[in-house]
Formats: sequence, C-alpha cells, structure tokens
Amino acid sequence: MTSRVLTTPLCELTGVRHPVVQTGMGWVAGPRLVSATAEAGGLGVLASATMTLPQLAEAVREVKSRTDQPFGVNLRADAGDAEERVDLLIRERVAVASFALAPSERLIGKLKDAGVVVIPSVGARRHAEKVAGWGADAVLVQGGEGGGHTGSVATTLLLPQVVDAVDIPVIAAGGFFDGRGLAAALCYGAAGIAMGTRFLLTSDSAVPREVKQAYLAASVNDTVVTSRVDGLPHRMLRTALTDSAESRSLLRRLPDALRQAVAFRSLTGMSWRRMIGDGLAMRRAHGLPFSRLLLAANTPMLIRSALVEGHPDAGILPAGQAVGVIDELPSCAELIDGIVTEAARILRERSTAVHQP
Repeated sequence: MTSRVLTTPLCELTGVRHPVVQTGMGWVAGPRLVSATAEAGGLGVLASATMTLPQLAEAVREVKSRTDQPFGVNLRADAGDAEERVDLLIRERVAVASFALAPSERLIGKLKDAGVVVIPSVGARRHAEKVAGWGADAVLVQGGEGGGHTGSVATTLLLPQVVDAVDIPVIAAGGFFDGRGLAAALCYGAAGIAMGTRFLLTSDSAVPREVKQAYLAASVNDTVVTSRVDGLPHRMLRTALTDSAESRSLLRRLPDALRQAVAFRSLTGMSWRRMIGDGLAMRRAHGLPFSRLLLAANTPMLIRSALVEGHPDAGILPAGQAVGVIDELPSCAELIDGIVTEAARILRERSTAVHQP
C-alpha cells in the first residue's frame, strides 16, 4: 500500500492519510462503505438525510466499531432536527460535519467550538465566500459533471474561481475518478478531491451487483440532467423512469409522487409535521412551488428503489459523468491506493520535466 506521499491541508485538517473524500450519498454511504474508506486512509462520509436520528446514532457507532480512523457525517442544514443531529456528532466526537446546503453561522460556530471540522458543499463562488466568512474550515465545490443535484458550471471553471476566492482548503468534486484527476485538482490549488460515483462502484459498496452492472455499462453520454424528477437539476443515468418523467406532465406524475412520499414516511417513521417542515425549508432554500415539493419528497424512495432494492428501471440512479469511464469494481483500499500512487507519480514526473535544462 501507498505510504503517506501526498499530504495536503485537507489531510492536516481532518487527520486522514490521503486527500480523497467519499461523498455522503443517500442510501449508499452507510457504515460499510464509510469504514472501508476510512481504513484505506480517505475521508468517508455517512449520508444521514435518509436516516432518522436514532438510525444515524446507530450508524455512527457502527462505523466507530469498524474503524478508529476519522470520518464524517453529511447533514441537511435545513432539516427540522438539524440541531439534534449536530448535538449527536458532538457527543460521538465525529471528526467532520459536511453539509449539502450552507449551515447557519451559529451551527458552524457550535461545531467548531466542539472541535468538529465543518465542510459545506457549494456550487458557486459566492456561496463559498459566504460560508468561509462564517468560519467554515474547508469547502467542497462540485462542478456540473457531478452526480445527483448539481449545477451547470464545469469543474475546470468553477474550481479555480473558488480557490482564488477563499483562503480555506478547497475540495474538488465533479468528474474525478483516478490519479490524473487528483493531480490536476492539486495543480489547480485544491487540497483534495471528492468522489461519489467512483466509490459507489467499489466492492465495498452495498449497492446490488446488478445495479452496479447497469452503471458499468453506461457511457459518458448516458447521463441526463433533469429537473422533471424532483424540481431541481439532478444528474442521473437515463432510464425508462427518466424518459417517462420527461414526457409526462406534472399533473400526471403527482399521484405517484404522493404514494412514494407516504412510503418514505412509513419507512423512516418521520411525522407529517417533520416532513412538511423539511419541505417548507427546501421550498425557501430553492424557491420551489408546492407542486414541485411533492416531487422532491418522492425522490428518496425512487433512489432507494434502484440502489437498495435493485430495480434500476423503476427508480433513480444518480450518476456523475465519470460513470462512462469506470469499468471495474476495486475495493476502497485498492481505489485510494491506486489514485494516490498515480497522482504522486504524475506530479513527480512533471516536476522533474519542468526543472530539466
């Protein structure tokens, strides 16, 4: 395995050996994947948005039983119980809190006072400047190539903007899958890379093998960014469901969305009050009309149908464009070792070439 050959400010900040982050993918980033990433020297991040508070507590303790390495938890800043989740992270001494939406200045301060590293995810320079001004320790910036909810600006344009705008470590996401990408990100001034699709497609991922095969069979042209599924730009594999969503009217899709939202409530044990409160918070954050909020509430069950139950044609398969260049299922240890080794070699060779007379 690789020795500690690429130490960056991200490593120093979080205590990980390698500047590689596994993102908090809903239904995918559970204790098994997170602990495997942590053991391999990367920063594994638990996805908590699809967990109740007791489920999150159990997942955190399971990760801690599997590894003594640092790991993180991804939180929804607009969740009705965000405060309780922050308190849980503090009690359990979780190393890193990441956020899909910008947390409040007060929450950032509370976590930092307890020694928890705060890393919000952003999709624009102004958002990075805002959270940096509020005291965030680092920022993860995702370009349009990334999977799930994403923006329209390519990583190669967004990343240098953010690096130039803030004086905290910047983690690059969107389109990364190998050591060449890590080397390029470091040359741009990033402190590391974050990957979702690449970690989903590992042997440590709990996603059913037949679903992984659907991902492996995809080309770089087989993803689509659509707002027709949940009202927000969402990059996913093109399937029969996405084609249907693109062709059917909003009115025709609402009954199915309502049934899925009821199923999600039953599965998670969330109260209607909590679901409505979270929905209103999402509406304020994204400016969604009420009809689109119902579609957004529907999304977790559609993702679960594909990634947990193994029905890719009946659900959503979030995917970055990098899916089209991935053709194997390494372990997390093999993946991170290969990425860091390749990046170190490339940087060493380029440095030697540049300094030759």
